[in-house]
Amino acid sequence: MNGVDHKFARLKTSKRKGIITYLTAGDPDLQATEAIVLEMARRGADMVELGVPFSDPVADGPVIQDASKRALVRDVTLEDVLKLAGRLRSRVRIPLLLMSYYNPIFSYGLSNFVDSASCSGVDGVIIPDLPLEESEAFSWDLKKAGIHFISFLAPTSSDQRIKETVERATGFIYCISVAGVTGARDVIPAQAHKLLEKVNSMTEVPLALGFGISSPEQVQSIGKHGSAVIIGSAIMKLVEQGGDGETIARRVGAFLKKFN
Repeated sequence: MNGVDHKFARLKTSKRKGIITYLTAGDPDLQATEAIVLEMARRGADMVELGVPFSDPVADGPVIQDASKRALVRDVTLEDVLKLAGRLRSRVRIPLLLMSYYNPIFSYGLSNFVDSASCSGVDGVIIPDLPLEESEAFSWDLKKAGIHFISFLAPTSSDQRIKETVERATGFIYCISVAGVTGARDVIPAQAHKLLEKVNSMTEVPLALGFGISSPEQVQSIGKHGSAVIIGSAIMKLVEQGGDGETIARRVGAFLKKFN
């Protein structure tokens, strides 16, 4: 069983909301990212999403854009992130997700990427700029390798788009809370709750809500329609404060402790 499926099955049994954490890999450096992931796993993160630095992260807000810039200055590549995932796979049991825009994957080679991701123990792949209509062949290749291709839905998604997405979705569906970019927010908009309710009525695939999650209260507010939340910008703000890997890891660990 894929690690994502196993994790959501355990979350359902324990009646607990999952915490999926995001890190831009290589900010401030790859060694720090590794230390932070280990601390996240120790502090109860259910899955970790490793972001591949990219020069034009169109779905990301300023916090993650700046993190990508800092990692790119250090010449962090997709191959580096795949190798990092491989090192982490031998040290943590939680599912590892890879978030990348399509260009780095295309440049790396689709078949090479699938093989490398599989060898590195990646459980799921998230590609914000690869639309449903163009993802079928690639998502099938990932599926054959035992890796989930994670689909997106937003408050602006039409009923037809939701129907098409749930028919192909595996692992979980990444539900976006707002029609905008990433960034911590004080409250979850009503439109996000409506999206979760609508999609949940159409599928048994778990739903994870992202974009703007930063507090335990928001996690609990997703109610029965969502299975997990994705926390990104709030964590990257802590990384942005600086320090060595262990210092940042302790800071992030203290933040995550609030969600347990």
